[in-house]
Amino acid sequence: MIICKSERELSFMREAGKVVAGALDELAKNITPGVTTAELDQLAEKYIISQGANPAFKGLYGFPYTICASVNEQVVHGFPSLRKLENGDIISIDVGAEINGYFGDSARTFAVGEISEELQRLLDVTRAALAEGINAARNGNRLSDISYAVQDYVEKNGYSVVRDYVGHGIGTKMHEEPQVPNFGRPGRGPRLKPGMTLAIEPMVNMGSYHVQTLLDKWTVVTQDGQPSAHFEHTIVITDSEPEILTLP
Repeated sequence: MIICKSERELSFMREAGKVVAGALDELAKNITPGVTTAELDQLAEKYIISQGANPAFKGLYGFPYTICASVNEQVVHGFPSLRKLENGDIISIDVGAEINGYFGDSARTFAVGEISEELQRLLDVTRAALAEGINAARNGNRLSDISYAVQDYVEKNGYSVVRDYVGHGIGTKMHEEPQVPNFGRPGRGPRLKPGMTLAIEPMVNMGSYHVQTLLDKWTVVTQDGQPSAHFEHTIVITDSEPEILTLP
């Protein structure tokens, strides 16, 4: 069942979303060659708690960290570790926060130092694909119109969208109905209505869309070893343009 949120509920989700955005902004200041992903995890946890919120990922389904830190060919769910970031890397950070029983969820892929033009284009296209998906999230459209908008933009630019992991509804739980794939034909699925809250999150690979999970049973990597990027926002359907809830 898809739950449409009241204005009171949306006010709590905006609070959680601002905490998530603030955490990503704080991390952005510290993503430099030599920093470890474990240090970034600690920074994110400290910031979220300082804002009166709880790290939403820590303990979720047994995940032991505050952020997912996925470097280069890692797509999603990467474990923070003592690995030091190097100049030319990219790192996708996914983070969630809970406040007053409501959740926010967002992800960005960051450049570490100076990256290649090829990698920068991957980041730019993935960020733009998220914008295309959000633009399609309008009252009266179908759910798969979001999916189609993302896939069409990504594939026109020569990349592929991950099939195995998708976006989702969000509210009093991190993952609610419906699932929001980043691929599919338009005009299908539930009709979008004001109050629906969705986490839209394109995961875009430079090569094939095929992925696999490492032995830690969490970290997802591209099968061909090519880089991957990930951008995500939590949004709400309105009577007009969708509202992004995970902005500062």
